[in-house]
Amino acid sequence: MKIALAQINPVVGDFEYNFSKMRRIIRESLQKEMDLLIFPELSLCGYPPEDLLFKPSFIKANRKYINKLSREVKGEMVVIAGFVYQNEGGTFNSAGVLSGGKVKDVYSKILLPNYGVFDEKRYFHPGKDITVYVNEDIKIGLTICEDIWGETVVSGLRKENLDLVVNISASPFYSGKLSLRKKFLASGAKKLSSFILYCNLAGAQDELIFDGTSMVINPRGETILQGKRFSEDFITFDTQKKYRPVKLRHNPVEDICRALVLGVEDYVSKNNFEKVVVGVSGGIDSALTLAIAKLALGRENVLGLIMPSQYTSKETLSDAVKVCKNLGVKHSIISIKDIYGSFMKELSSSSHLDDFSLAAQNLQARIRGNILMSFSNQEGYLVLNTGNKSEVSVGYCTLYGDMVGGFGVLKDVYKTKVYKLASFINKISRKKVIPQSIIKRSPSAELKPNQKDEDELAPYSLLDRILKLYIEKDECRGDIIKKGFNPKIVRKILSMVDRNEYKRRQAPPGIKITPKSFGKDRRMPITCRFSS
Repeated sequence: MKIALAQINPVVGDFEYNFSKMRRIIRESLQKEMDLLIFPELSLCGYPPEDLLFKPSFIKANRKYINKLSREVKGEMVVIAGFVYQNEGGTFNSAGVLSGGKVKDVYSKILLPNYGVFDEKRYFHPGKDITVYVNEDIKIGLTICEDIWGETVVSGLRKENLDLVVNISASPFYSGKLSLRKKFLASGAKKLSSFILYCNLAGAQDELIFDGTSMVINPRGETILQGKRFSEDFITFDTQKKYRPVKLRHNPVEDICRALVLGVEDYVSKNNFEKVVVGVSGGIDSALTLAIAKLALGRENVLGLIMPSQYTSKETLSDAVKVCKNLGVKHSIISIKDIYGSFMKELSSSSHLDDFSLAAQNLQARIRGNILMSFSNQEGYLVLNTGNKSEVSVGYCTLYGDMVGGFGVLKDVYKTKVYKLASFINKISRKKVIPQSIIKRSPSAELKPNQKDEDELAPYSLLDRILKLYIEKDECRGDIIKKGFNPKIVRKILSMVDRNEYKRRQAPPGIKITPKSFGKDRRMPITCRFSS
């Protein structure tokens, strides 16, 4: 058999776009005389469709377009395409088996994930039957994503003595996920003594990144074919050919960078924006955000707004201008000094407001936020938020100030990782587009004289270690302290995380790159008196 895996980048709910893309690939596959063509999980409607699944018109469109797609499948070729299926038994996450111009069969996902970013039991009923197909004496088992990860389905497939197992998937990226995925697929191939053909989505959908990396695993658990990372691809596999194992190394920092670039590119294009604006402070977070935006969209589609105050140092202002020039990005400078003075004068008439108070500091951030959003309204640019995960975790950010924006590029990126990404971008750019002075300078909000982030928080190398244990590992205060951390610092950091849930609820959506991001992954009550 000649088999093709088409890892595509669909748009949720754009049936005509997705259909047209799949139709083109079907026609090309027919010309190449493929016997079997495989598309990813829910590729016809996009993943995840979320509460669109409660709309009868959405389900109807699925039925219309899977029938329309089936009519494109001519001759003996078989196409497997993910779509939403509904009958009297419920709604299912399914794979249509298309052949001879018809939907010949439907397989429905048996194991529905309901953890982390997944809510499939909210929407779907589980399938019941393991399905085996025979094509030219080759026995093929069909699975969808989680099915191949669970022992229940794998055990059932093992009894069938299969030659090939197809797994269509929509597996979101996070740093380290590829190694875990390969481990499970290799284990499944060995248990089944079968080839596994794994076809994954590519592209970004809101917070989620789909990294593609479709694979063919041989019965020894070796990867013999691997698709591109973070982009669409078309992989062909011939059952009569011999393939050597491939060992492709990947750089975790490069993976995160590519995920962020893809996240920005798809969020902007899929939501019908063309250009973005970034508030450039002269600090490392905004410099990195600007660099990622330029990589994603091209310099002509990115604008830097520099908004100095009386507390902005000459060095910081110089670096803000320099990073824009290094990246070839247009920039504008709007001083907030006089605007801030007018606010302070008016506010001081009704209440005493000290220049160095927290309220005065937040006022500066909110003035900048207003300027960014006014520019967005006027010009139609999307505001990219620059806050990182370390700041968002402890609430070291201002509501309606530096938290404004339509999309949070670094929302799931810890500060220590920000520095690594900045160095990586300088490396691939073959020049220091992000100035070393930005990378080496102690981070500061510069909202009052001699202000340093780490004086108000903790050294970021320490802060991030504690945050990972508390947020991603769900470890309690006592267990974290037992690991040798200062009890006073641990109590302070955990308290800041807990009491700032209300801020995170009001933050823009952002790109997920860790195993547990804020939002869909981690859902905590705002009103809560439990302390761990």
